[in-house]
Amino acid sequence: MSDNTASPTTATPVAKPARRWPALLIGLCLVAGVAAGLGWFMHKPKAPPTALALEKLGLSRPDGLLEAHSLSQLPKDLLAVPFLKATLTEDFVFYYEAHADRLGLIGSLRRIIYEHDLKLQDSLIEELFDQPADVALWRGADGRLKDFLLVMDRGGLAKVLEPLAKVALDDTQLSKLSDLRVGGDDVALYQLTYNASKSLVFASHGDKLVVLSNPTKLYDPANGPSEERGSVSTTALAALLNGDKLFPEAFGLPAKAPEVKQRISVNASVLAMGYQRFIPNFAGLRFDMDDKGWHSFLAMDELENQPDFDFKPIWQAMPMGASACVTLPLAAAPQKPLLVKLGADEKAAQAMIDHVTGAAGLCWYADSRLYTPLLVASLNEDDGKLDADLGQLFGSMVGAYENNVAEHAFPVVEKQEGAMHQWQRQVSSNFGPYLAKDSLQPDAITGKAFMRVSLARHGSTLLFSLDDKLVDKALGTLDKR
Repeated sequence: MSDNTASPTTATPVAKPARRWPALLIGLCLVAGVAAGLGWFMHKPKAPPTALALEKLGLSRPDGLLEAHSLSQLPKDLLAVPFLKATLTEDFVFYYEAHADRLGLIGSLRRIIYEHDLKLQDSLIEELFDQPADVALWRGADGRLKDFLLVMDRGGLAKVLEPLAKVALDDTQLSKLSDLRVGGDDVALYQLTYNASKSLVFASHGDKLVVLSNPTKLYDPANGPSEERGSVSTTALAALLNGDKLFPEAFGLPAKAPEVKQRISVNASVLAMGYQRFIPNFAGLRFDMDDKGWHSFLAMDELENQPDFDFKPIWQAMPMGASACVTLPLAAAPQKPLLVKLGADEKAAQAMIDHVTGAAGLCWYADSRLYTPLLVASLNEDDGKLDADLGQLFGSMVGAYENNVAEHAFPVVEKQEGAMHQWQRQVSSNFGPYLAKDSLQPDAITGKAFMRVSLARHGSTLLFSLDDKLVDKALGTLDKR
């Protein structure tokens, strides 16, 4: 969840290398009734790192970007694709008609309009959601996309919202924070409180409306820069109100083409959930919708001297029914210091590095969660010599501090059948798929839910997921069950 704390004053972050959406679309598929096209782009030389325009203005690089021709239409469009419905919708729900935040916000605005006898049509609020909008999103502490900055086009919007200026002087929920300087004009910046404890910041100028969901992320660059995720400077807000398009560049994208009705871009930081260290090429996924349906794209960061790899063994382990998959080169060697830091001994870490081959795959499934993909990698041996090291790595690196367990960790459960060796550990987590009451030791679970984190070796194939059911499915696929 987002932490409503003051932004630290630290140095401006260094920009990452430019992103490409290249022809190397190894495997990305959307299933069930929707024609999902594949994007093909030319490879370009690796560009030197440059600071993005938004970073120069004091706007933190987003983790996700939603570019919609209509926010109110997007939920219906997402329902057409099972993967998007079952995964991305968890992070893009703030505009849903039945969502508590939206209902609370609309209720607060209607109260203000009614009590202050403003000459605004009741339909104005709904019309606001039926407009083109760009929404940048940032991850919260739990990894989900949480905070957002919305930029909306609305003809004559500033004139329509003029009555709010007088209301802000004496309303308990609406107040004026400050003024922004936009193109020579002073533009009022307001804060609206709703649902008792929540609030947002907004301002309008000409045909532009900007809305920041977390006021604690707003800062004045005159007081120093901020490196906090999701931080937004008043200078950046002014630029957006002036019509600057700051978001697409952060994802290596040109402006959205007119024929594209919806465009969703998600960084690997959201999708890979920590696996990105092992697949540094993976930059993110993009989904475009036009009159022909949804189309999917894979973003990759080019690496120097990148060899070719055989991805066939990875695909053979993937269970049917995947909503989206990517297979990419695996960078194992640079991870040895990390493995040691996380608890692996030198020998086990080196054995892992020496025996993992150069490709890996990630698959997401509609019956699982966005943050619990299946990871598949290949070993250069299949005789089980590495099992002792794998078990040691799993035991030292997987787990949480369990308050209600004497050893402060649940035991690792091993199972071996023929060419298969599996390790599994129960881990308390409120984001787990299992309720605490369903555990064999309900009182030992810390919190409301738990996961069964699973690692398995089947011959020369290595499988891992926070969702044990996905590992079981992959083992069944390899056994041709």
